[in-house]
Amino acid sequence: MDEIVSQPIRLRDLAALLGREYQGDPDLEIRSVASLEDAGPADLAFVRSEKLLDRARASEAGALIVPPGLDLGARATIESPDPGLDFARAAKKVCAAERPLPGVHPAASVDAAASVDPRASIGAGAVVEAGARIGAETVVEANAVIEADVQIGAACRLAAGSIVRHGCVLGDRVVVQAGAVIGSDGFGFVKNPEGAFEAAPQLGSVVLEDDVEIGANSTIDRGSLGPTRIRRGAKIDNLVHVAHNCEVGEDVVIAAQTGLSGSTFVGAGAMLMGQVGASGHLRIGAGAFVGPRSGLHRDVKDGARVWGSPQMDEKNWHRSAASLARLPGIFARVRALERKLGLRETRDGEEE
Repeated sequence: MDEIVSQPIRLRDLAALLGREYQGDPDLEIRSVASLEDAGPADLAFVRSEKLLDRARASEAGALIVPPGLDLGARATIESPDPGLDFARAAKKVCAAERPLPGVHPAASVDAAASVDPRASIGAGAVVEAGARIGAETVVEANAVIEADVQIGAACRLAAGSIVRHGCVLGDRVVVQAGAVIGSDGFGFVKNPEGAFEAAPQLGSVVLEDDVEIGANSTIDRGSLGPTRIRRGAKIDNLVHVAHNCEVGEDVVIAAQTGLSGSTFVGAGAMLMGQVGASGHLRIGAGAFVGPRSGLHRDVKDGARVWGSPQMDEKNWHRSAASLARLPGIFARVRALERKLGLRETRDGEEE
């Protein structure tokens, strides 16, 4: 893991970098970032909303990124319409990960027929097979495996123990976290006349476009014929499975433990929360929201918000959940009415 290196910055320079207005000592030096509770005089923290005003006032942070109109007196602040976003951008500047030096570690194995840009970094124990191409400023960490004929663009990061299998294509600035597998065989089997299953060849690949991030221990299966494709800017959490021939659209967010069966299409900007399961050959529309632990058995329209298993629209799901909580009381009233009408006998131990 790269060492996190502090890069101190003055308040006025950080505000200019973010394109925001500030108040307070322009020469205040910010050395790190922290939560409201843990921050000290050299730290930057942020306040998401007015609900956190008391915690902000109690914080010892040297400077705060705050929403417009939040009254913190004379404290050093940077005003932002989106404090969380600007805090993340500030953190990248103040606490940057030190990049390893370019070059190939002596303990790495790089085939002579591979092409590695001299500005790339290949870590100890990493394997780069024949025909692989690795772009400038890409980091392949310790024990990562890049199989034959893989193409990886510039400024990517392949974390320790990740695997990119043969023939897959990664664009620029792609991040593959530790233990993730890109291009494993899809789950394709056909039953023969004797009733046994035979594996169908998985001849496609995986394409991860620019700025895609794949979380730790996630698996993106190669297509059975054409590619499985994750489009630009999509962010996939840890422990997610994307099956063969799926297409995940631009800027899609998929949370942990979600599984997409084969040939599922996810439109641009959709959000799938944790533990969503989608049966195969479905279309999840652009901008759709799928609540946690939902089970999808039919298409989801563009912009729709669905929850539950089986899925239902968000309003109906909330009504159903509220009704479920009232069921014990309803059953008790029904039993009381049945006894009053002589349709039910009271049993020993049963409440009236």
